[in-house]
Amino acid sequence: MASRRISAFRAPQPAAPWQGIKPATAFGTSCMQQKLGSRLPWTEEYMTQNAVGEDCLTLNVWTPTTRATTPLAVLVWIYGGGFNEGSTAVEVYDGAPLASRGVILVSMNYRTGVLGALAHPELSKESPHHVSGNYGTLDQIAALQWVRTNISAFGGDPANVTIVGQSAGGLSVAALMRSPLAKGLFARAIGMAGPGLIMRFGPGRGGSLADWEAAGVKFAAAHGASSIAALRALPADTFIAPKVTQGNATPPVGPFNDGYVLPDVLPAEQVPVMAGFNADDIGTGGQGFGAAASGTVAAYTEEATKTYGEQARAFLDLYPVASDADVPAARKAAGRDRARVTMDRWAADQVRASRTVYTYYFDRVTPWPEHPEFGAHHTSEVPYVFRTVGRGKRAWEPLDTTVSERMSKYFVNFAKTGDPNGSGLPRWPAYAPDAHQTMRLGETMAPMPVADPVRRAFHERRLQP
Repeated sequence: MASRRISAFRAPQPAAPWQGIKPATAFGTSCMQQKLGSRLPWTEEYMTQNAVGEDCLTLNVWTPTTRATTPLAVLVWIYGGGFNEGSTAVEVYDGAPLASRGVILVSMNYRTGVLGALAHPELSKESPHHVSGNYGTLDQIAALQWVRTNISAFGGDPANVTIVGQSAGGLSVAALMRSPLAKGLFARAIGMAGPGLIMRFGPGRGGSLADWEAAGVKFAAAHGASSIAALRALPADTFIAPKVTQGNATPPVGPFNDGYVLPDVLPAEQVPVMAGFNADDIGTGGQGFGAAASGTVAAYTEEATKTYGEQARAFLDLYPVASDADVPAARKAAGRDRARVTMDRWAADQVRASRTVYTYYFDRVTPWPEHPEFGAHHTSEVPYVFRTVGRGKRAWEPLDTTVSERMSKYFVNFAKTGDPNGSGLPRWPAYAPDAHQTMRLGETMAPMPVADPVRRAFHERRLQP
């Protein structure tokens, strides 16, 4: 697949046909984004390093080195990056090690930032469906359509496709599960640090189409564009950070309910799903993306009062601190409990549509003596799943390889059969009402309670509508 300049702010267009054999031995250009190279805790192997541009809608296919005699299960990877960055060319996303487990691994680029999300009344008028925005999601759907049509030529089974994404990719997975345009294109889904944690109710909380169109009008005006034609005439780097922010008119990005790509009503039937998050992930009690929280007892108490109001005393009794030194651990304990309970509540809702749900909690701290404050940070589980442990400047240990081998087996088993369990692996139970368990993945691999019963009850009360 490929996009062209004339397709800016439109649905993805079919690739131009070619004669003969097209060389496809290197990664395609990454989609337009600010290319930082590294940003702690994400060192170079987690970040986009290759060229960026608009002609970026390419995908990659990895197969086992030995041709199978029967069609193989297919895993389709959707990268994260906050809907502002990301690429299939990231080092830890190398698909060869995972494909060697007997699956086909596909990864696709999709547009991010303004180029992947801008809505505008003129754009909606252009559309035969009278909507605009959600171009990144449409890119993902186009890639899945390509997989459905072509993957059998690579030895894959088009009827046995599992989508898997992390962070914004996890939220993309949730969006695709809801989209009528993606129905039938995949059989299962895996959301890593996505549904159930970052956005409890999934994509679609960010306002209506009219709201997004209004933001698009404000954005265009701030860049001196009185029409979509004028906006399309601007250089492409106008639409990437930090140039995108002008006149306080930064538009929203990511999936939203437009009534066409994403409906307002959840579908009653969805595919089986696996979802989970990391111990020091977004929203688990640390500052930023897993860095150790600090603070004083006074600040902690004030924060609890603002957050919990009349229930603050109960919170402080459940997560007490005797000195300033106790604050970081208390914050983390509360954040992790809250996230696991939220995920448990999400699973209780999701199982009605998906029928089968597996949840996990990943707590292996990547050995990183220079930066112990980041712990099991956002995205740190990815190399364990991809079997790319060993990349980057970490003090990797034999245990990390063991954890990676087990995690990758769980993910591949789920892709093959819908059940992560298999020979030699600790038993991973599916979600069951009233069990209030999740699967702990890390040095210890075993089911664990989502929280102490009293703490769980406290957080459940907070989740009541």
